[in-house]
Amino acid sequence: MNRHSITADMPGKQSLLSRLLAQGGRADVQRAIAELMAGRPVLLTDTGRAERLAFPVDGLTPEMLGELRSLAASGPANGLVLVVSGTRAASLGCPGVASGAMPLQESVDHAQLMAMVSESSSAQSTALSTPPVLGDRIGQAAVELAKLAHLLPAMLTIEAHTPALGELAGRVLRAAAADVLAFRSGHAPSLRRVSSARVPLRGATDSELVAFRDDLGDVWSLIRIGQPDLNGTVPVRLHSACLTGDVFASLRCDCGDQLALAIATIESLGGGILLYLNQEGCGIGLANKMRAYRLQDQGLDTIDANTTLGFERDERRYDTAARMLVMMGVQRVALLTNNPAKVGGLMQAGIEVVERLPLLAPVRRDNRGYLETKRRRAGHLFDDAALLPQADG
Repeated sequence: MNRHSITADMPGKQSLLSRLLAQGGRADVQRAIAELMAGRPVLLTDTGRAERLAFPVDGLTPEMLGELRSLAASGPANGLVLVVSGTRAASLGCPGVASGAMPLQESVDHAQLMAMVSESSSAQSTALSTPPVLGDRIGQAAVELAKLAHLLPAMLTIEAHTPALGELAGRVLRAAAADVLAFRSGHAPSLRRVSSARVPLRGATDSELVAFRDDLGDVWSLIRIGQPDLNGTVPVRLHSACLTGDVFASLRCDCGDQLALAIATIESLGGGILLYLNQEGCGIGLANKMRAYRLQDQGLDTIDANTTLGFERDERRYDTAARMLVMMGVQRVALLTNNPAKVGGLMQAGIEVVERLPLLAPVRRDNRGYLETKRRRAGHLFDDAALLPQADG
């Protein structure tokens, strides 16, 4: 290649780099998520407000809590402030807020702090002297970052002008609260198709798996079964990942049974699409799902367990699913689901749901209560007869 051709290529290369680097605010959020996942704090900013260091409660040790207290002691009187989600704030006595904030009393030890953010009200009541108050936008952003990182939605914050933070401020990643709060809206558009291959399935040998990747590096899968007419009404199943049910055949849920039934049903209908969505535990992640299971073992149902941890009843979104379908050329679907929220979510994201097809998996002794909760509290569409035990498992 001669010098002229190299020079001619430079504007295009510079344009590409400019586009990549112009993602500044969004890239800051991506980096901030990675920092929290590694257990490191981030510095959150908001226009006209003080900057605050935000440290994840998830993974915090008693020693780390002591060091944070020492760091906060050199600053304003409010010192170390705990921010929690609006759902958790409501359980602590402050309903109707997007996030809650409260100064962390010196008397609260590590065990009590963890109870304040992840246990039932009876377990945390002794650690709470006053209920939280309305959190600001930085508090909301801190909680949202924790959720994006699949951590407990609770953070400890310290005013950034604390003297002891001076030497550290330049080494801590910064992110704007506005960019954090806008991040999810740009998540589905970031999806790109990266690879595909024929993957014969048991009972559906004419199948292809298409892998997509988002701008957090997460992989989402689409399985085309048979040769459906993508210009017509396509049978589609939205299946949220469930490691315990899909891989290890857990009897606590019906996910593994539904996955197998969905594949068989799509094959019997002449082909269609199964989307395997990276939304473990209704979107709270595997680690938090195990925390929710522990709370269920203490007597809570699946919804109350999620909200006790500070999450919404269901954290899943379906705009990414819609984006995958659009990228495959699909606009109209017959949706295999018992969950009306999936119908509404997909339609809101621009996909026409022509028909809902029920998907009734075997009811087992260990998952009947779970299924009853889904019907009674989440509006899933099956009747009493469908909940009669059909298998022991």
